[in-house]
Amino acid sequence: MFFTLSSWQLGLLIFGVVGGASAVGMLAGRHARRRHDGYREPIGALQGALLGVVGLVLAFGLSLAVGRYEDRRAAVVDNANTIGTAYLRAQTIAEPERTRSLVLLRRYNELAIQLTYERPESPALVRTTTAQGDVQRALWRLAGQALNRRPVASAPRLYVDSLNAMIDQQTVRVSGLNNRVPNAVLWFELLGAAAALALLAAYLAILGKGVLPVFTAATIVSFLILVTFDLDRPTRGLITVPATPLLSLQATMSKPPAAPAPG
Repeated sequence: MFFTLSSWQLGLLIFGVVGGASAVGMLAGRHARRRHDGYREPIGALQGALLGVVGLVLAFGLSLAVGRYEDRRAAVVDNANTIGTAYLRAQTIAEPERTRSLVLLRRYNELAIQLTYERPESPALVRTTTAQGDVQRALWRLAGQALNRRPVASAPRLYVDSLNAMIDQQTVRVSGLNNRVPNAVLWFELLGAAAALALLAAYLAILGKGVLPVFTAATIVSFLILVTFDLDRPTRGLITVPATPLLSLQATMSKPPAAPAPG
């Protein structure tokens, strides 16, 4: 659910749930203060314990999101490195496979860049990965032809190894995009934080404190939850996985091949 929402919708949902719970807690605390002053101690103990538990849950969810974000960034770098290695080694195989492979590798890198800006599990991403699969099969067919033409040469064998690594790395990257924090954990973070802020607001209202402390706490917790959720959305939001390594590789590919074709 959270992954399909836009950034504005996600922010409004988080601030609405946490802020609404805080407002309800504030009203309940003021009502309890007028009715009976004995609610102070049990609510204070309960909100203190719940805040501690929610703090651990938020830290756990943030660590999960940060770990997945770093894995996705590393996958983009590895993807660019494997494509670059295959592109360099493709320059050492004989014609006509050499020129055809170089053209396909440029197209493959363009699709890898396009993948950076598409939402996981969306129809657009499925089309891009399907197109990449077609390019992979075409490249593998050309590599097989180059290897059959010169079975004892080292250049085709090295190129086949790098092409295999490039295909494997693409699988790792797509799997990382679909590897997200479970919705159950995100719901537990949001609802647990809302319950903790509601009890905190009720306790402060019983003590006769103003609205500002409750508003400040709700804002900080909402931003923390938003950052956790946003880290798990690699293609949109405030924190995205950049395509810088692939763009740098594209600029290198636009230049003439460094190695001449074999005689």
